[in-house]
Amino acid sequence: MAGDAASRDMQSLLDAAAAGDAVAAERLFPIVYDELHRIAAAYMRRERPDHTLQATALVHEAFVRLVGPEPAANRYENMRHFVAAAAVAMRRILVNHAKARDADKRGGGAQSVCLDSVSAEFNDRSINLLALDESLRRLAELDPRQARLVELRFFGGMSMEDCAETLGISVRTVQYEWAHARAWLRGQLEEG
Repeated sequence: MAGDAASRDMQSLLDAAAAGDAVAAERLFPIVYDELHRIAAAYMRRERPDHTLQATALVHEAFVRLVGPEPAANRYENMRHFVAAAAVAMRRILVNHAKARDADKRGGGAQSVCLDSVSAEFNDRSINLLALDESLRRLAELDPRQARLVELRFFGGMSMEDCAETLGISVRTVQYEWAHARAWLRGQLEEG
């Protein structure tokens, strides 16, 4: 029963923070900070060495996007869902940063991400972050669930089991969808 009460308390905190409650956000931040920083640090290891963003800044910016004064108006089902949403927000921040940098350079110096550092299934390759983002957009048009799965697995670092629970499908379906999404993305990225 104590676990149920703690779970309800955490859900209340998540709901309040997502609704823009500054006190709830202040209480939530130290609870999620270590996990978000781990994800941000993994992202930043794949970025160029002279990147102007630091992992801590990436964590703060993503957190503010999710629960700041103008939150995304999402309801987070649980802490795992919140962390996955934060990971996706970090990806979007880095993509926007890369687009702004490329616009400044007029298309030069596109950033690459090593997919292998998060998911061995992508066969030790580096890809352009902007190309990956564009491919994910196309995948979302064709199969939104597969695109969401890629976000959860690759960017959110979630296990197959966590993805299954978050998406409300079986682990076997997650494995099937993941294999198809990986193959489709690999084809898109090799074409581009």
